[in-house]
Amino acid sequence: MSSFAVKGWCPDAWHPMMAGDGLLVRVKPRLGWLTRAQVLGLCDAAVLHGNGLIDITARANLQLRGMRETGWQALLDRLLALDLVDGDPVIEQRRNILVAPDWRAGDDSHRIAGELLDRLGELPDLPDKVGFAIDAGQACVLRGEVGDFRIERGGDGSLILRAYGYRGGVAVAAGQEVDALIALAHWFVATGGADAGRMARHTVALPEWACGDIRPAPSAARVVPGIHDLGWAYGLPFGRIEAPILAGVMEASSAGAVMITPWRVLVVEGAPAMQVDGLITDPADPLLHVDACPGVPCCPQASVETRDLARRLAPHVAGRLHVSGCAKGCARPRAADVTLTGRDGLFDLSLNARAGGPAIRSALGPADTLAHFGTS
Repeated sequence: MSSFAVKGWCPDAWHPMMAGDGLLVRVKPRLGWLTRAQVLGLCDAAVLHGNGLIDITARANLQLRGMRETGWQALLDRLLALDLVDGDPVIEQRRNILVAPDWRAGDDSHRIAGELLDRLGELPDLPDKVGFAIDAGQACVLRGEVGDFRIERGGDGSLILRAYGYRGGVAVAAGQEVDALIALAHWFVATGGADAGRMARHTVALPEWACGDIRPAPSAARVVPGIHDLGWAYGLPFGRIEAPILAGVMEASSAGAVMITPWRVLVVEGAPAMQVDGLITDPADPLLHVDACPGVPCCPQASVETRDLARRLAPHVAGRLHVSGCAKGCARPRAADVTLTGRDGLFDLSLNARAGGPAIRSALGPADTLAHFGTS
């Protein structure tokens, strides 16, 4: 058995995970941002040491796929040299920070996230999936995204500390935001939060100093494919891009950096409008409303192929479509308008449900599923 075959944790560069197509190595770009040199180096490493496929996660991280066990140390050394991985495995594991991708150098999101990165050593040991969200722009863009402990723009214009699962938060003074986040993380661990696993499942009442009723500011629009004030935004079907395609985009333009978003869209800074095969430039493309995990053969827990079916169904499904290879629902933890869950090589069809939810039809093959939606 592979020494990387254990499941049940969130992988990172120091702790890769074995998938159906080889090792999966997660890279956590600081502030969700990579320089031109980092992008080109990452693409080269993805081809040299793996199968050249790169995924974007809902935390604006990158996953390199198909890595060979014999090449893992060389890959890690390359990522360390590119400054994409922290040299301390403990700090790297704690670097679960989602930053609103509309940050600009020197603004509140940039300032707070940068300080939190510098002070990760002050955090307690947290469950692997627990993370932070910094959403301190003039409007909130991460309302529906992951982040157990959050600094957000309040509806009254203040900055607020909010625990995920609570409607409101408490105002924090400028310069004390990271102190508050670290204190909340310590409270979470001290009150048994590790057993709950996530803030939203932790049933202990918040301490008085973390309670408040200031609601976050109204949500701003997400980044969509097309022109962007920094350059050009590209959508990635199912959150995946081939490394040579990404490298080609950088080399064919004067792009200086790439901003990763949690919505399967990357912003190529300084890039002109370019049509690129394999990338989405139309904000109305139906694939932008589809979630599908890698499925068979990439994931050993899946029993069905997912993405070809999802691509064929996308134009025929109103609302959000989720095609999951198993009941875990890794591609989308929340409910979708239409959900297909793989089970024993066939699909269960659910409406307004998460993967594995109550089915209105069961044991559907791909042809049956397509026929249900009036296509073939």
